[in-house]
Amino acid sequence: MSKITVYEKPTCTTCRKVANVLIENGVDFEKVNYYIKPFSKTKLQSLLKKMKMKPSELLRKNEKVYKDLRFKEKNYTESQILDLMIKFPDLVQRPIVEMEEHTILARPAEKIKELF
Repeated sequence: MSKITVYEKPTCTTCRKVANVLIENGVDFEKVNYYIKPFSKTKLQSLLKKMKMKPSELLRKNEKVYKDLRFKEKNYTESQILDLMIKFPDLVQRPIVEMEEHTILARPAEKIKELF
């Protein structure tokens, strides 16, 4: 099986559910806490491309930082949103599961089954 990487926040319930599904199915995977090992701009762009998503589609809109940055009032470009996601990891939806060229936002956790 291809290498699987889960980009997560360990305290996130959905991230823990995805990890449990992988463990229960005997799948070997690597966890990356993107708060400790932040995304590079190139890496996040690559993941977005594989998921066929724009940065604005990967935004966590219920986060305090989202409100503090006044997203509803400002017209951020996709490039600006990407830069803000790098600076403020709370803006990134999670978990992101990467398996070579196939990458998904595993939200809800059941979406992880799309990889198998």
